[in-house]
Amino acid sequence: MTRRIAIVQGHPDPAGQHLLHAMADAYAEGATAAGHQVRRIEVAKLDFPLLRTIEDFETGTLPPALEQSREDLRWAEHWVFLFPLWHGTMPALFKGFLEHIFRPGFAMEYKEGGFPKRLLAGRSARLVVTMGMPVFLYRWYFGAYGVRGFERSILSFAGIKPIRESFFGLSFADEKKRARWIEDIRNHGGRGD
Repeated sequence: MTRRIAIVQGHPDPAGQHLLHAMADAYAEGATAAGHQVRRIEVAKLDFPLLRTIEDFETGTLPPALEQSREDLRWAEHWVFLFPLWHGTMPALFKGFLEHIFRPGFAMEYKEGGFPKRLLAGRSARLVVTMGMPVFLYRWYFGAYGVRGFERSILSFAGIKPIRESFFGLSFADEKKRARWIEDIRNHGGRGD
């Protein structure tokens, strides 16, 4: 079964010479070869302001630079988010992008006196996260709080499930290990998971 997939590259460096960029390319190649439809979003190449007030979040207009990204995510059945771990969580630019995209009306529909309606049910996600520390240390000692917050407070809250993770620690590893990681992500793309 083919799927509609949106790949969201959350690395804030627009130069695109990082491990995560190679992983995004590999996922797209694997998915396309398997017959999946793929759209890509490069957050670092988008020009948008950060949200500064609750009023802007709730009732402000989406910046024109993000309209296509929102439509690509609305179109997709499966979302792949790639980002580096910075200070235990995602980079600020990527978080700013998510705050704009996951506004009321896209992710949730708020009701008076009730739990918001989850508007993104039926979609799934994969998080691909690189980090300088060992993965077990991030999970065990730090509780993976930055990624858990993204999963629970943004994705799950909007109805997205299942959410799968691919964590890669000590990302400055040798080229042989990085090549295995890239191939692993290519295989995920082929499966559309």
